[in-house]
Amino acid sequence: MKKFNIRKVLDGLTAVSSSSSATAQPGTPRENDVVQETLQSEHFQLCKTVRHGFPYQPSSMAFDPVQKILAIGTQTGALRLFGRAGVECYCQHESGAAVIQLQFLINEGALVSALADDSIHLWNLRQKIPAILHSLKFNRERITYCHLPFQSKWLYIGTERGNIHIVNVESFTLSGYVIMWNKAIELSTKTHPGPVVHISDNPMDEGKLLIGFECGVVVLWDLKSKKADYRYNYDEAIHSVAWHHEGKQFVCSHSDGTLTTWNVRAPAKAAQIITPHGKQPKDGKKPEPCKPILKVEYKTTRAGDPFMVLSGGLSYDTVGRRACLTVMHGKSTAVLEMDYPIVDFLTLCETPYPNDFQEPYAVVVLLEKDLVVIDLGQIGYPIFENPYPLTIHESPVTCCEYFADCPADLIPALYSVGSRQKRQGYSKKEWPVSGGNWGQNTQSYPEIIITGHADGSIKFWDASALMLQVLYKLKTAKVFERARGKEEKPNTDIVDEDPFAIQTLSWCPESRMLCVAGVSAHVIVYRFSKQEITTEVVQLLEVRMQCEFSDVDSPDPGGDQTPTLPTPGASSSPQESEPPTQPSTGSNSSDGPRDNIPCLQVRSSPLKQSPGYQVELVIQLVWVSGEPPQQITSLAINSSYGLVVFGNSNGLAVVDYLQKTLLLNMSLSELYSPSDPYQRQPRSPRKTRQPSGDAKDNSFTRSRSSSVTSIDRESREAISSFYFCESFPRKGDSLVSPCLLVGTTQGSVMMVALSLPPGGDQRLQQPVGIASCGTMAQLKGGVLTMALLDAAGTLLPPSYEPWYDPNASDEEKEKSRRRRPASPPSSQEGQDTQFAVLCSEKQAKVVAMPSQTRLYKHNITETSFVLRADVVQMAGTNCITCFCANGHIMTLSLPSLRPLLDVNYLPLTDMRIARTFCFSNLGQALYLTSPTEIQRITYSQETCDNLQEMLSELFTPVETPEAPNRGFFKGLFGGGAQSLDREDLFGETASGKASRSLAQHIPGPGSMEGMKGAASGVVGDLARARIALDERGQKLGELEERTAAMMASAESFSKHAHHMMLKYKDKKWYQL
Repeated sequence: MKKFNIRKVLDGLTAVSSSSSATAQPGTPRENDVVQETLQSEHFQLCKTVRHGFPYQPSSMAFDPVQKILAIGTQTGALRLFGRAGVECYCQHESGAAVIQLQFLINEGALVSALADDSIHLWNLRQKIPAILHSLKFNRERITYCHLPFQSKWLYIGTERGNIHIVNVESFTLSGYVIMWNKAIELSTKTHPGPVVHISDNPMDEGKLLIGFECGVVVLWDLKSKKADYRYNYDEAIHSVAWHHEGKQFVCSHSDGTLTTWNVRAPAKAAQIITPHGKQPKDGKKPEPCKPILKVEYKTTRAGDPFMVLSGGLSYDTVGRRACLTVMHGKSTAVLEMDYPIVDFLTLCETPYPNDFQEPYAVVVLLEKDLVVIDLGQIGYPIFENPYPLTIHESPVTCCEYFADCPADLIPALYSVGSRQKRQGYSKKEWPVSGGNWGQNTQSYPEIIITGHADGSIKFWDASALMLQVLYKLKTAKVFERARGKEEKPNTDIVDEDPFAIQTLSWCPESRMLCVAGVSAHVIVYRFSKQEITTEVVQLLEVRMQCEFSDVDSPDPGGDQTPTLPTPGASSSPQESEPPTQPSTGSNSSDGPRDNIPCLQVRSSPLKQSPGYQVELVIQLVWVSGEPPQQITSLAINSSYGLVVFGNSNGLAVVDYLQKTLLLNMSLSELYSPSDPYQRQPRSPRKTRQPSGDAKDNSFTRSRSSSVTSIDRESREAISSFYFCESFPRKGDSLVSPCLLVGTTQGSVMMVALSLPPGGDQRLQQPVGIASCGTMAQLKGGVLTMALLDAAGTLLPPSYEPWYDPNASDEEKEKSRRRRPASPPSSQEGQDTQFAVLCSEKQAKVVAMPSQTRLYKHNITETSFVLRADVVQMAGTNCITCFCANGHIMTLSLPSLRPLLDVNYLPLTDMRIARTFCFSNLGQALYLTSPTEIQRITYSQETCDNLQEMLSELFTPVETPEAPNRGFFKGLFGGGAQSLDREDLFGETASGKASRSLAQHIPGPGSMEGMKGAASGVVGDLARARIALDERGQKLGELEERTAAMMASAESFSKHAHHMMLKYKDKKWYQL
């Protein structure tokens, strides 16, 4: 251990190098390291794991009725797939273009996406991470609508020019068969019909294609004779079309809020015209026009009336009314109001066959910020309880913390109190999107994510096993009065519209103590209890924090304080026996500045507190001489000491939450220049002689320069981090005692010594002693995180008190309420037994304690700055993890600060990422990738290696339901669904080749994997494949050749194919 003193000299010589380990190869330990380190660079690898939350800016939706998988596309090219609770998947189109339409190859494990950049893509969903097999980019025409008939390999694509092209989804090549707009409409029509807005085949005759043009013209096209059978004209633009399953009738929705019903063989006039939301005039005239009906679906039932479901169509006099979904069933019309605008909806039906009674049972409604599923089978149309974590954005997320490897009893405890918060009135049926299978959980440790929100709410989430489920929601705003009188209007100059927003939080998982700081300069301390209580009076402390540059009273006992230095405005006004009242000093009257008034009014009426987190104490900073309080920049709680500490640009305050007293209110300047240590006791407020002289400063703005004038330092510097520990308060101390490390935005690290009374009643009666011990170290940039290691390099976590129920009997409290003994070794003279780990926006340092000798230094970044740094547990030891503004994620070994990982992952494009990025133990990290979604990543090689096993499976082998037996009707309606041989019509032999310049084929990155996976499906059951071939008029020889080619490319997967053959007995020959 004597090496430390030699290193001090060496460090002085190598201070100019980028790090003290510059001579060593990154990731390799050095021979003369004091602690033998086990972490190597091969322990680290960075990759995304899962994305949770509501798809941001959704644009389209599709459902596979056999696999029971839901797909949602977004305006940024993202694709989110959902199955049963816990089965989620995220993919991304490289172009980032909006997804305008999605079509499943039903029960085939594949999906077609159409994008706003006029490209279509085939996704293979049979692998855990879906990949694109093929892409087709249209060059001359813009895609407006796609249609893929059930059990067909020919995809119809409608365009803005009004033409329809046909794509073989197996090879992703264009057919030479094209339906041109001028052939489809009447020759006498002089105007262009507009884009294609609908394509569908007659449910009873696949040879007839219904084409809807925007102008209001609908054409029934005969695919064999290549001409229009019927044309249906209406003078209002069409938005959507829906068939009756018998193929004799269809319904159109229009831009004037009307629905027109047409008999197929009577094109001259609509059989029925209705305006669902129009007021019917008495004189028989047309009803008033309404807003457009954007979509209609027509679903039949065997036992009763059909369902007609539509979105839009409200009358124009309902200005300001929320979006509605209308369900028409028989003579009843139900208007279901939604919280957000409707993007799309789908009616879920029992059968995938369009030519059978549909039997609808639910409607999936995709809203701009929510997903709602309505039960059509119950009176009143209740909604299903949504099992996905889609409420992250219920109120905007303002802060985020991640805790991996928590105490095992925490999640059950939070779940038990959170389950009582669930609302009632949901459908009693099972969630209908039930496909897929969970992955194998190789991670057995509990994980919790805490999100703080703009409305003052805090949500606890169970994040174990790559899933996410809300456990419990705490509403901090309940502590305050909601009604804000006129006299409180000036408060808006500190906070605009979210006065309760959570700014930062400190949570001790072992003791379950929670402390939150809000933007209105308020701090709330919570205890966890399983029992309901009613708090008659909320305990309140008001604190006056200020910096004074004028001549003021010198400090109290025994200080050799330099009189020219600013002194703290220490003020504490505990109000324990009565609710706060408006102080008379200055108040809000026009004759004086606002003074001694908090930003929020704590409620005066009794507060009923449900089981869960219950308010212990509210601390509020008050206005000082017309200046609002500075926002709180850092916060920490320690259950073992019974202390809460918080700081801002004026200094720091320490509160004893057991005695409900303010112990210390100290300016930064006092921390910098300690005189002979003196105990500061709680004392009465000290009156200021002159108004405060500090400049109002935005707490989020950090001065990144370390060379500033002393005046600049006083006005700009703020507290940036705290760390409670058991260490050596002063240089050369030989005994360990409770301490507080304080880091500032200018890179200073100060030590504050804490003197705690004995436990029991004495702890509640005797004051806690506090002494500032001066600056311990100086770093470049603001201090982000601090930690303490023992001589073996093991993390020394802050001591804590085990959880006990504050409302339980005294006997039960005493059983569990024993302060965890902190037993770091005491130091012998001249020996260092601890390492202090300090990390700032620019560099990391390791300092020996108690000598305060710098052992190691590493300059993390010269041109950027670190946004988030944490000391985490990894592979049985510890390391520092950093996320830089330039997008780099780095890890450093401890204590020697060797670089182990440096990956350019994600450039900072949004302050939301900076505000929410956080690392946790065991290689886990997360951030808010959009206002509604959490992206989880791992920096652990082991997790990356096991990721495939842990991810859920979207595709599961399911037997396709049998086709309806048409009997006599099959002959009557021309053979039904199996009558058309599309290969003869659309294949190259019959239709020729398509123009090469029309579209460009791009092989997807997943092609080879797709071939390997598909080989097993193709060989899986030859007999079944042959039947499928016969139905499509193919020759068996082509199948044999195709199978041989695919098996050759998948030779290495032959064993896997044999295993899969037994599972996949229902696959079609053309699957990919």
